[in-house]
Amino acid sequence: MTKTLFSAALTLALSTSLFSLPANAEELGKLIFSDDFERNESQEQIDEVGNGWGTNSKSRAGGNKQVDLRDGAMYIYIHKDADHAVSVTHPAEFQNGAVQMKFMLEHEKDTLGLNFADLQYKKVWAGHLFKVTIGVKQTEITDLKTGVMDLKTREARQSKTITAEQQAELKTKTKRFPHKLETRKWYTVLAKINDDTLTVSIDGKEVGSFASPGIAHPTKRMLRLSIPRNVVVDDVKIYNAL
Repeated sequence: MTKTLFSAALTLALSTSLFSLPANAEELGKLIFSDDFERNESQEQIDEVGNGWGTNSKSRAGGNKQVDLRDGAMYIYIHKDADHAVSVTHPAEFQNGAVQMKFMLEHEKDTLGLNFADLQYKKVWAGHLFKVTIGVKQTEITDLKTGVMDLKTREARQSKTITAEQQAELKTKTKRFPHKLETRKWYTVLAKINDDTLTVSIDGKEVGSFASPGIAHPTKRMLRLSIPRNVVVDDVKIYNAL
């Protein structure tokens, strides 16, 4: 009897463990970009991320350094003079695909934002399409293209002429999924886009899924890491689901 119970428990544990593993690369499509940040900078005064990455430190933080490569990871931290969240960008062109990376939140107020953009699309502010925001208590998925970054909607909000009907519609553009993460602990996030649906998993376990028209935008051209405080990132991978 004891042996049977042990066998059943072992089978359950193994199946749970297998379920929690990250998706195989073959399931995600063609790997079009990866970075493990195993390199050094030539100086420590300004951002020098390399490998095609850009930042907004020059335009929004007076040129002060906000991204540091050390110990084989990318440390992102907002400077006291910054007037905007840190934005660390990389080209990422696909229609359906996935972004995977390791991340660590150092403080309970830290969040990691994965912002997908198309700067060639002029009907939204700064190309914003949709985003994933991960904190210690919840993950949030937001359709920006048909939500707050739509130029007409943004203008109405700024001029305070937005209607109650529009406000109600905007509430349908965001979905939140509660969870609990620990600070100073590494996690692996996978954000997978399939047509109008974005599914987020952390350490191989699905956190939540949200379907909205803006997610179906035909070409995602840029990934922005949006960091209002501090985050550590490593092992970034971008896939194109051909």
